[in-house]
Amino acid sequence: MTALWHVFALILRDQRTALLRGAALSLIVLLAGVSLLGLSGWFITAAAAAGLAGTGAVFDVFRPSALVRFLALGRTAARYGERVLTHDATLRALAALRTNLLAGLMRAPHDRLVRLRGAQALNRLMADVDALDGVPLRLVLPVAAGLGALAITGVALWALVHPAVALWVVGGTVLGAALVLGWTGQRALTPSRRAEMAAQAFRSRFIDLIRTRADLAIYGRLAVQRDAVLAADLRREAAREALDRIERRAGLALSLLGTAVAAGALGLGLHLARAGSITVPMAAIGFFAALALTEAVAPLRRAMADLGRMLLAARRVQPGLAPPAPGPAPAGPPPGPAGLVLDGLGFRRTGALRAVLSELSLSVAPGETVALTGPSGSGKSTVLLLAAGLLAPGAGRVLLDGRPVPDWDEPALRSRLTLVPQRSVLMAGTLREALLLAAPDADDARLWQALCAVALDAVIAAKGGLDTPLGPGGSGLSGGEARRVALARALLRQPSVLLLDEPTEGLDDATARRVLAGIRTALPDAAILTASHRAAETGWADRVQALTRA
Repeated sequence: MTALWHVFALILRDQRTALLRGAALSLIVLLAGVSLLGLSGWFITAAAAAGLAGTGAVFDVFRPSALVRFLALGRTAARYGERVLTHDATLRALAALRTNLLAGLMRAPHDRLVRLRGAQALNRLMADVDALDGVPLRLVLPVAAGLGALAITGVALWALVHPAVALWVVGGTVLGAALVLGWTGQRALTPSRRAEMAAQAFRSRFIDLIRTRADLAIYGRLAVQRDAVLAADLRREAAREALDRIERRAGLALSLLGTAVAAGALGLGLHLARAGSITVPMAAIGFFAALALTEAVAPLRRAMADLGRMLLAARRVQPGLAPPAPGPAPAGPPPGPAGLVLDGLGFRRTGALRAVLSELSLSVAPGETVALTGPSGSGKSTVLLLAAGLLAPGAGRVLLDGRPVPDWDEPALRSRLTLVPQRSVLMAGTLREALLLAAPDADDARLWQALCAVALDAVIAAKGGLDTPLGPGGSGLSGGEARRVALARALLRQPSVLLLDEPTEGLDDATARRVLAGIRTALPDAAILTASHRAAETGWADRVQALTRA
């Protein structure tokens, strides 16, 4: 439950005013319902008693009937306002949670990010956050409003009717509802979790089926993946049916509870009326108030049925919602020489027996190109990740313009340093949209200039220009073309330090040389550090730094 309350605290902090107003309106709705039924019961009974006693001509019917109309209309207006405020506040808070969660994913260590699957991330951002809408709407606010209504109703019945009636109505409703809802939550916990896990498995497998259907068909696994999707859907439906049965039984039990409490209140009221302690119309107030209070507890059965789902979602989401640590102060003027300096770097992956790097030192001055070479596993890509600040070194430090990389704030760091990894991702859209991610204010002339620098202008012009549509993952472009689009995007950022991981992989030698020459022409003053294994790349570099396995 700790994770659940932590999430609600974040929702309340984000939308405190709207949720408090919604809670107040929820309480007004419940109190208006209790007052409406109680007053109506008293009015009908009192009018009948006055008629039997022959005093109907002097009985005041106008003020009670006006109050009944006022309560009915006020209850409707309060219900409308409560729904508008609480739902609007919840949707806004969930949008903020998604933004917070996405920011948490972006702050995650590189090793975690590279293992993150798209379907899993989508489930966290969409399904898990959607499951949390029930925390304020169906759990916390109804419980708070229900307890408030029960307390105020108990005080009113104590003062207007009799303490025994108040204790019976409030005590019976609270104890009975606690037993029924506790049973519901306990029985529904496992099927609710299973339903949510099956739903997320269904979405993940269905996304994988759609995105990789061509590969699955080629390898003869399309039917297997389809069956896995259908199996997850069947598990979800079975769990939902079990939840529906539990919820219906809880609804029946709460209905019987309301009937029993109301019958007891009526019997107790008649006994007190015969004893002369209260009048018969007063006995009707307790009966109808008990009936009205079922509205305070009946909606909670849905929350108890979904409790396992909400707990599971909160536990998954909470780690990414922790407030970020205060960032470093914005970087001021460089205190040292410009360029990139790696000073005594060492790095060992978690659980690894040997270090990937040990005591690596090198510098790249503005306008200089340094190529890292070495066998596979010697740490070329790791050096680039360390230089980009995506991995923390176990020893040594990385300096950018004389300032340690951890001391730079993130926007300033990314404005001066750009990494193009081996695998760059392009999203569905147009080529123009893909390039504008790097430079939103760039005009078409600047976009074509970047494409020309990577020898892609003629290819793109033949495909339809900047409005060329790209499918998911950049489908519609070859591997080499997609890589050059990523390079063009990096050039648009105009970084002072450019990190390239095998930039001409998949290109023929002539095109590779044109691309490398275009990169240096576009960034004449940039310090470029590249992980290379091709002769075209090492020949382009001013210096070559050979790495060996540690």
